[in-house]
Amino acid sequence: MKRLILAVLFATQAVSGSLMVAQDNFFTKWEDRVQKTSAQQPGWVVPVVTPSSGIVQLARVDVLHQWTSTRTSTWNYGNSKGFNFIPYYKTEIDVNLPPYVEHNTPKAVDGAGDFSMVVKYRPFAGGAESGNYSTAFQIAATGATGSYKNGTARTTINPTLILGKGFGRFDVQSSLGGTLPVGSIHTIGRTIVWNTVAQYQAGKIFWPEVEVNSSYFHLGPNNGKNQTFVTPGLMAGRIKLRNEPGDRLGLVFGGGMQIATSTYHAYNHGLVLTGRLTF
Repeated sequence: MKRLILAVLFATQAVSGSLMVAQDNFFTKWEDRVQKTSAQQPGWVVPVVTPSSGIVQLARVDVLHQWTSTRTSTWNYGNSKGFNFIPYYKTEIDVNLPPYVEHNTPKAVDGAGDFSMVVKYRPFAGGAESGNYSTAFQIAATGATGSYKNGTARTTINPTLILGKGFGRFDVQSSLGGTLPVGSIHTIGRTIVWNTVAQYQAGKIFWPEVEVNSSYFHLGPNNGKNQTFVTPGLMAGRIKLRNEPGDRLGLVFGGGMQIATSTYHAYNHGLVLTGRLTF
């Protein structure tokens, strides 16, 4: 009996030790991939609205407050952001949680928006001493999970190409993509989305920027229309939370004000506030 108990204890300890070693190796290799991927691209901060041409690992939450010409106010808590991971070299997977939409009007019901995921791959990039540029391609899938018409009517696929080029402390990033519903195309329509941002690194952590965010509608209720916002903003980061060399834990935060410049626009102004935790 004693031998059996000793054998069980020995086996348990061996398995536990193996699991701990495997777990330690798993996270060590993950961190190595994150460090290697990040080191081979420019250190630009992720813009307020425009998708980043780099690969990032962070947790993100945004808040969007929109105003219409009739003074109707809408709050979007979360703004379809969540967790960005680097599980593989040059590859990012985003898990975006459903936002909560508050309309502040009796004509619309508050509720949750859609769940979405993104897969991004960065084939070519170079840091400040290797060309200072970055290229990426991503595909997002948005499920029609929203409540009370606070999301899409059908699942959509969103392919996007993102390019970035830096000139010293100045950089420009631009993305071109489309929102393609898998069904009810003539009812929902397709949308071409074009975002461009110009950023400047002022000092160590401040990044003033100006974005142009445009949407071009084909088919659906807004067929032939264009919606464009100019978005001045300011980002601050990365503020390190630990002083150990190579430690990525830090804070990034900022915001911008969307200002409608096109004849058609669903709202006049939109205040975007964003906070990120890099890890």
